[in-house]
Amino acid sequence: MAELIDRLRGRVAGPVLGPDDDGFATEVAAWNRAAQHSPEVVVGLTSEADAVEVVRAAADTGTPIRVLATGHGAPVPITDGILVTTSRLSEVSIDPDRKLANIGAGCQWAEVIAAAAEHGLAPITGASDVVGCIGYTLGGGLGPLARTYGFSSDWARGFRIVTAAGEAITASAEENPDLFWALRGGKGGFGIVTSMDFELVELTTLYGGSVFFDTEYVAPALSAWAEWTKTVPETATSSVALLRLPPLEVIPEPLRGKTVLNVRFAFVGDPVEGERLFQPIRDAGPAIIDAVREMPATDIALIHNDPKDPTPAWDRGQLLDDIDADFVAAFLDAAGPGRQVPIVAIEIRHLGGATARDVPEGSAVGGRGGAYSLVLIGVPDPSLFEKVLPDTVDNVLGSLRRWISAETTVNFAGAFTVPGSYEASWPAETFARLAELRATYDPDQLFPYGPA
Repeated sequence: MAELIDRLRGRVAGPVLGPDDDGFATEVAAWNRAAQHSPEVVVGLTSEADAVEVVRAAADTGTPIRVLATGHGAPVPITDGILVTTSRLSEVSIDPDRKLANIGAGCQWAEVIAAAAEHGLAPITGASDVVGCIGYTLGGGLGPLARTYGFSSDWARGFRIVTAAGEAITASAEENPDLFWALRGGKGGFGIVTSMDFELVELTTLYGGSVFFDTEYVAPALSAWAEWTKTVPETATSSVALLRLPPLEVIPEPLRGKTVLNVRFAFVGDPVEGERLFQPIRDAGPAIIDAVREMPATDIALIHNDPKDPTPAWDRGQLLDDIDADFVAAFLDAAGPGRQVPIVAIEIRHLGGATARDVPEGSAVGGRGGAYSLVLIGVPDPSLFEKVLPDTVDNVLGSLRRWISAETTVNFAGAFTVPGSYEASWPAETFARLAELRATYDPDQLFPYGPA
C-alpha cells in the first residue's frame, strides 16, 4: 500500500492520506455518523484528472475503489481499498438558455437551487437540500415534486464518468447511451461520476409546506389523507410522517415531546387552486402548526424540513402497492401513538403520476409501479442498530405485508442488509441488464457494488 500511496501522491493534486496521517479522520467522516470509515487510503479529488489517475493506479494494483460524496450515502463502514471523496468537486454552472445545470460530484442540492433561482429556474431535487446531487440521482430520487415531475434522474441529461478502463467519458443519449441508461437509476458499480448535466424547470413559486396534527387527531388526519390521495391531480405531491418528537429545546415548543402527524404538500399551479385542493386535510382537525402557503421555490426543503446536521442514522424503506382504510388501521395498530416503539419517524409518500412514466429513451429506475413509499427511521442510537431496530421494523412491516410491493427503489435499499433487497431494487429485466453492463464496464469489479 505504501507504494500505491507514493504513486498517488506523485500524480494526484488532491490530498492522499493514510490512516496515520493528519486529516484522515476528517476526510473520511460521513453524514451518517454510524458508519465509521477506515479505508487503506483516502484521496480527495480536485478534478477529473485526479479521478483518472486514481482509477489507473487502482487497476494496476487490483485495489478496490469506493466513493464518498457529500450527501447521506455510504451507510456501512468502508474498511479496505481506496476511498475517494468528491467534496472539492463543488462547482455549479447554469446555462439559462438551455435550462441546464452542470453539477460537480461534490455538490448538494442547496447549491444548485440557489444558482438556478438566479435565472427563474429550479432543479427537481430531493426532500433535503443537503443530500448530494450525484449519488441521489444515480439511484433515481423521489423528491417533494415527484408526482408532477417524476424521478429526479428523469431530468439528468448527461454524466462525466471515469470508468474502470481509466478513461473519462461522457454518458448521454448521444454518447454511450447504454451507460447513460444505467446511470439514471442503476446507482453504483460503473465508475467515478465527476459531474452531471441536469435539466431545470421554470419554477419560482409553489403552494406548499406542512401542517402538524396533535396525537388525538393522528388517526382522523391519516385516514383523511389516505382517502384524499385517491383524488388529487398529479400537480400535487404529498406525504405524511408520524413523528415521535423528543422534549428538546431545538423542537418548536408546540411540538416538543409529542407524537404528531405531519402532512406535507407541494402543488405546482395557481395558489388559489392549491389552497382548495388542500382544504380536506385542514378539515381533518385543528392543526398545531399550519405552514402551508404560497412559497418561493428556493424554500422547497422546508416542506419536509429534514435534519441537516450529521447524525447516526438507521432507516428502512419499501414501496406500497396501495393503501386503504384497512392499511391505516393496521399501521396505527402496529406503530401508532399508542405503541412504544424506538422509531422516530414513519413516512408515507404519495407516488404515481409522473413517477410511473419512464423517460422516452428508457432508464434503469426501479419502483415506477409503486403507488406509495414507506420509510421507517429509527432512534439515532447505534446500540439499537444491529438487533432492536431491525426486529422492531420487521414486526411493523409484517403487519403491513399485504400492502408492500415486491419491488422497491434502490435509494430505499440502503446497504442491502435485508435478504433480497438488492434484487428487488429493480424489475428483473432491468436487474439483469444492469449486471451485464457492470460486467462490461468493470469486468474486474474495481468498483464493488451490491451485497457484501
